[in-house]
Amino acid sequence: MNDITAQILSRLTAVPDFLSGEALCRAFGITRSAVWKHICLLRSEGYQIDAVTGRGYRLSGLTGRPVEAEVHPFLTCRRFGRNILYHPLTTSTNIEAKALAAEGAPEGSVVAADCQSGGRGRMGRSWVSPPGVNLYFSLILRPAVPSVRVPQLTLLVAAAIHQALCRHSSDLVAMIKWPNDILADGKKLCGVLCEMQSEPDCTHFVVVGIGINVNQSEFPPDLQQSATSLFLESGQLFSRPELLASVLNHFEPLYDAWLLEDDLGFILPYLEEHALLQSKEVTIDQLKRSVRGTVRGISRFGELKLESAEGETILVSSGEAHLRSSIT
Repeated sequence: MNDITAQILSRLTAVPDFLSGEALCRAFGITRSAVWKHICLLRSEGYQIDAVTGRGYRLSGLTGRPVEAEVHPFLTCRRFGRNILYHPLTTSTNIEAKALAAEGAPEGSVVAADCQSGGRGRMGRSWVSPPGVNLYFSLILRPAVPSVRVPQLTLLVAAAIHQALCRHSSDLVAMIKWPNDILADGKKLCGVLCEMQSEPDCTHFVVVGIGINVNQSEFPPDLQQSATSLFLESGQLFSRPELLASVLNHFEPLYDAWLLEDDLGFILPYLEEHALLQSKEVTIDQLKRSVRGTVRGISRFGELKLESAEGETILVSSGEAHLRSSIT
């Protein structure tokens, strides 16, 4: 979709009634036939647009894709999501966002996709990304904090996503699994992947990649026991543009508060209230070792607090957590 087509779509979404062709001609300095070509292009992409002689054009049906014109009506935050780059298909929104960030894209810019051919999770795992049903997007941040604080963002994002999901599905019982997943009924509903470019005392940018299983009705056999979606948990379909906006609306104030703090202390009560691993016996797999213990909370710096069999307190800053009774 070219810029003028996208701007015409934005104009149509902003008015509840008809918008005259003459008004569109004046706004964009184009002819009526050119306006009609843009309307036909929007229709070819799935938008339902009524055309009535003497009245103009009226948007009567959206596509449900996370494009700027469909997300913006739901945004209440000031910065995040005001610039959204949408791809029908991309390798990975994180890859695209990192390239944009390196070129100077402003904080709050979002890369969203309908489908990913190379979606990634933590530990190099793939993230299954079918078209038309889920949310895949990456947010560019430029926090003026030392790089040692950046890993805290994963839990901060998880809290915002959890708040957004619970707002849109009041019956959803979702839990935050340290450090980066949202689970429902023991199955993965959402994952977060943060990547940064930094120096020891300076963070150049952070890209927060988010994948949420929204309206997916079935999963490949190898994922059926480990993955779920909002639809499978609630029996309801959800608006992907509205949900994307809701995550940004919840995250921006948390992020702004975090920038003024020294740690995660202000959000710790929420994280611990909804922590899947609290008081559970776990094994944390790291690159060169495994750590076992009972979870006793989360530190102000985002570390998982374990109590060993000998009663020793262990702070774990990274790794893959598994419940001792069952692998999750």
